[in-house]
Order: sequence, then structure tokens, then C-alpha cells
Amino acid sequence: QLQLAESGGGLVQPGGSLRLSCTASGFTLDRYTIGWFRQAPGKEREGVSCISSGGGSTKYADSVKGRFTISRDNANNTVYLQMNSLKAEDTAMYYCAKGPSGIVTMNRRLFAPWGQGTQVTVFS
Repeated sequence: QLQLAESGGGLVQPGGSLRLSCTASGFTLDRYTIGWFRQAPGKEREGVSCISSGGGSTKYADSVKGRFTISRDNANNTVYLQMNSLKAEDTAMYYCAKGPSGIVTMNRRLFAPWGQGTQVTVFS
């Protein structure tokens, strides 16, 4: 069964950092674009970042550029999202998902399966 599991969320003050992990089971990540998405209460799920299968190409939402960094460790079947300079508006449930092969995109319609999510709360 193809599954993804996120971890690393938590409570942090503005300006703080967190690193999220996305680990796959039932398949190997290295053939696919992997994306991070987030959903705040009352809002639609939005793309945060994605990374190509080899890690050579990445995309970021404008709201996180310069603060978040996506990376992958294919040997450990894991994708990371390093989040620095966190702001209150980054508060959301964060999800990772398996995307297509050969396309670097944050179109969430092209992603499945999804993990259960990890909560990130930035508070002062």
C-alpha cells in the first residue's frame, strides 16, 4: 500500500524554525515529484513547495520563497521541508503528497496519495 507520513510539526514562536519530514512506504520516492502543501482553517489547500525526482528542480510559493527549503534524500525515501523565519500566517496543517513523474508542478490535482498531515502553529 502506497503511503506517506509527515512528521516534525509543532509549536514555534515567530522567527523560529522547524523541519518537516515526509517518508514514503510501499513505493520509492525517487521516481516522482514530491510536493508540500498546507491548509489553514477556512482556507483552501495551497501548494508550498515541490521538488523533482532527482532534486535538481524546485518550486516555491511566493509567500515562502527565501524562508523555506525543500530537499530530498532518496536513499532514505524521505523529503524534507526546512522552514525558517516562521510567521503567524504559516500556521496550518502541512501535507506531503506524491506527484507525477517528469513534471515539476504544484497542481494539487496531480498529487496522490497524500499523508495525514502535521500541524504547524506559529504563535507569539
